[in-house]
Order: sequence, then C-alpha cells, then structure tokens
Amino acid sequence: MLQFEESALPSPRVQLNAGPVAEEAVLRRVNVADKRVINGSTDVNQLVPFKYRWAWDKYLSACANHWMPQEIQMSRDIALWKDPNGLTEDERLIVRRNLGFFVTADSLAANNIVLGTYRHITAPECRQYLLRQAFEEAIHTHAYQYIVESLGLNEGEIFNAYHEVPSIRAKDEFLIPFIDVLTNPLFKTGTPENDQKLLKSLIVFACLMEGLFFYVGFAQILALGRQNKMTGAAEQYQYILRDESMHCNFGIDLINQIKLENPHLWTAEFREELNVLFRQGVELEYRYAEDTMPRGVLGLNAAMFKEYLRFIANRRAQQIGLEVLFEGATNPFPWMSEMIDLKKERNFFETRVIEYQTGGALSWD
Repeated sequence: MLQFEESALPSPRVQLNAGPVAEEAVLRRVNVADKRVINGSTDVNQLVPFKYRWAWDKYLSACANHWMPQEIQMSRDIALWKDPNGLTEDERLIVRRNLGFFVTADSLAANNIVLGTYRHITAPECRQYLLRQAFEEAIHTHAYQYIVESLGLNEGEIFNAYHEVPSIRAKDEFLIPFIDVLTNPLFKTGTPENDQKLLKSLIVFACLMEGLFFYVGFAQILALGRQNKMTGAAEQYQYILRDESMHCNFGIDLINQIKLENPHLWTAEFREELNVLFRQGVELEYRYAEDTMPRGVLGLNAAMFKEYLRFIANRRAQQIGLEVLFEGATNPFPWMSEMIDLKKERNFFETRVIEYQTGGALSWD
C-alpha cells in the first residue's frame, strides 16, 4: 500500500477557486459581446456562450440530415447502365461529365475548408459547422466514387476529367486562386486588404461554387430521376443538393455577418470586383452546360440553362447585398426548388427513410 506523508496531502481547507488569481481567471472568461467571425480576440476553444446561434442551429440541422451513400440501392442503375438500349449516348455523357466534375469539386471544397477557411474564422460556433461541412464534402466524394464503382466506369477517365475536359478544367482553374490565397501559410487576416481577400474567397465558394457551379449537374441528374432513370444516383444527388443548399445558406449568413461586423470592407470597388466574378461564373457554367448537352436531352437544352444560371446568379447576388445582374431572368426549372425539400418528394424515387435519421429531417409528410 502506498504511504503518503500527511504534509504532502492537500488541506481540506484549501479553496482552489479563491483569491486574486481566481478573480483574474473569471475576468478572462469569454464575453459574448467580444466574439467576432474574423479577427476575434476571444478564446476560439470556448463554444459557449453562444453569439452566433444561427451557426449552431445549422450545425444541428446538418447532423440531423446525416446519410451515407452505401445505404442507397444501385441495382436498377447498374442494370440500366449495362443495357445497351437503356440510356442514350447523350444521357451517358451527362452521367460521366457530372461525375468527372463533382468528384473533384467536393475535394476542392473540403481542402478549402480544412486548410484555409477554418484557420481564419474565429467564431467557435461557425467553426463547428465548418467541421460538419468538411465531413459532408467527404460523404459527397464517397457518393461519386460509389456511383463510379457501382456502374463499373473507367476510374481514370472520371477522376482525371478535371485535367482532360476543358469545361471542367476551366471551372477548377477559376476556383484554385481563391483556395491558394487562404491555404497559404503566410496569409493572415487583420488588414482591410487581406480581410477583403478572405471575404471574396468566401463569396466565390458559397455563391459561385456551391451556389451556382453545381446546379447544371444537379438539374441534369435529377431530370434523369424524374424520368425513372438512374434513380439510385438521382437519390444520392438529391441528398447532396440538400447538403449543398445548406452549405450555400451558411456561407451567405457568414458573409453577411462579416459585412455587418466590418462594413468598411464593402466598398464600391469591391462590389464591382464581385460583379465581374459573378458574370464570369455564369459564363463558365454555361460553357459546361453546352459541353455536357451538345444536343437537347431529357427535355433540357443549354439555352434553358443560360436563363436558369442568370436567375440563380441574381438570387445569390441579392442574398449578399449586390444589385441584380441580369434583369428579367426567370426560373425555367421550378421543380428544382422542390427537390431541395425532401419532405415533398416521398414517393419520387420510391426510396426509404433511413431509420437513424433524427430531428424529423427525413420524416415524410
């Protein structure tokens, strides 16, 4: 048995929380008013007290929406893909091009979060959501790999599309400079110039990548599902669309919070730079639509997407306080809005509810 000298034992009369040291510690506790999304001086490890409840609520909603690709049956897709008459060549091109873009895009998004954005955000509630978002990007990459493997596609062709397909490469090359800024270990916020660089990167990823660059592909694959084709892939894309819509909405809330806390960043010159980027984004995604649909298919054509992309760009611009860029643009695909809300699509793909879902996120009305 271990023996202790009486003098080595702590006195029961010692009060560890008493005295000036304890008082100083209390004064150092996080004051919610001191929290900032960027350039915060408070302890980023202290999640509470909450200041950005909207970020925490989005984190909880994302957790409630959890899903995994392998839970979705691909047997009908496999049979259809193997049937020489199951899909037209134009429909097969859409599937291959979509997988070629998305499988890299979600990896880029994850790298941008983990290696860049997370470092510069000083609100713990927002960081919590970013960690969940990074995990969801991994699930999306897993989903595309699962589809590629299930269909027996050429993995080299799909995973190298961003090197070999010009319309895909152009979109990635547009995004990479904004990733490089934030992932540069020497980059630090704290000056108006660098804070604007961070804000611009957040806008590019929330409004253009996740809020625009994904939407041609989503519409195409979900249009296949609406015709009872590739229903397993379409179901996965529907879950991914729901996740990406939340990513986009979180990013917009983050952007607007930064604007609120740093109004000096929102200059006329900065807004004009953003207008140019939005127009470039629309043009790049339209080129991708032309490449993936050289002819009309599934009741869709590239010209319809020009209108759709302008409509979406207007919506994203207005959500962050920019002026409308394309006057009179309308939505030719109103059904896409319903696809985001899975509760409205109970029998759409004849799918099942995943039993471990919580919070009613996937309980059908």
